[in-house]
Amino acid sequence: MDSYKNVDEYISSFPESNQQLLCQVRETILKHAPDAIESNSYGMPAYKLKGKPLVYFAGYKNHIGFYATPAGHTAFAAELAIYKQGKGSVQFPINQPMPIDLIGRMVAFKVQQSKK
Repeated sequence: MDSYKNVDEYISSFPESNQQLLCQVRETILKHAPDAIESNSYGMPAYKLKGKPLVYFAGYKNHIGFYATPAGHTAFAAELAIYKQGKGSVQFPINQPMPIDLIGRMVAFKVQQSKK
């Protein structure tokens, strides 16, 4: 697991085509969670709100991993069903359009959850 100083450095470590997708995911997270604190955790970009994990994302050779913890994925199970998943994670293939709208709604959902 590589250690990066910040999210910019993390993103710049990928091929340019992947960087564009990672930037789209990052921008979407920041748009829907403007008060989130951006950092690196578990070797990937991480976002916290009120000191608690909100979402994470990571780049891979063939996909972008998105981690909204189990609750964030459960709420969008039907829409996520077409993607490969794990407990609290989903893989968005890089050879398909990135589901930015879905990612944004998932982040907004997690933000609302954090207010409870």
